[in-house]
Amino acid sequence: MDYVMTGGKLIIGLVALLVVIRLLGKKHLSQMTPYDVVYLLVFGGILEESLYDNKISIFLFLFSVVVWAVAIYAVEKIVTLSNPLRILIKGETDKLIHDGKINKKLMKKNQLEMEQLRTMLRKQGIFSLREVRDLFIEPGGDISINQYAKYKPVAVQDMNLENREEEPTVLLIDEGQIKKEVLDFIGKTEAWLYAEMERLGHVNLQHILYCEWSKTEGFFLKTYADVSNSEK
Repeated sequence: MDYVMTGGKLIIGLVALLVVIRLLGKKHLSQMTPYDVVYLLVFGGILEESLYDNKISIFLFLFSVVVWAVAIYAVEKIVTLSNPLRILIKGETDKLIHDGKINKKLMKKNQLEMEQLRTMLRKQGIFSLREVRDLFIEPGGDISINQYAKYKPVAVQDMNLENREEEPTVLLIDEGQIKKEVLDFIGKTEAWLYAEMERLGHVNLQHILYCEWSKTEGFFLKTYADVSNSEK
């Protein structure tokens, strides 16, 4: 009898999950938010408790699952009708970079560090911040990028140009701090970095938000004076 009840609960849980996913639409699957994770955790808790507690009947479990599914569906539908509520529950898109300027306040709001941002860019096939004109972080944590026109993909063979390989960049200065381990990795010294920064007109490294370098492209940096601190 216990096996039948356990099997019945698992089947009900699976059907309920499939129904909710179907009702929410296909687009929802590609836009997971922290609240979707909460939905799944709550469902997992309901299912786990019912499986290990024989006092919870199939009908009581079914009632719990139905209430859970209806609540999720109702919240998702209400969110689509109210923009303020959608922003409160789902969050909104933040523009971390506008016209090449990093918004430091929004970076802090999203708890992002420069190296984390660079990692996200590399996953998109972009190896230098110099290529990014605008960058948005979506509510689900994904990023959308608008590159400067000169960096947008063009077929080299169509332009009759030499296909020159580019070395990936490394982050040498992060929020005024020298990345000594990175200097060691590329075989450079702090003295070399100070000399190069002075050559570029930057004597005080504390004023530099970030500085990246590659063998092929050289230096690209932004100072704190170059960033924006607006709310949007």
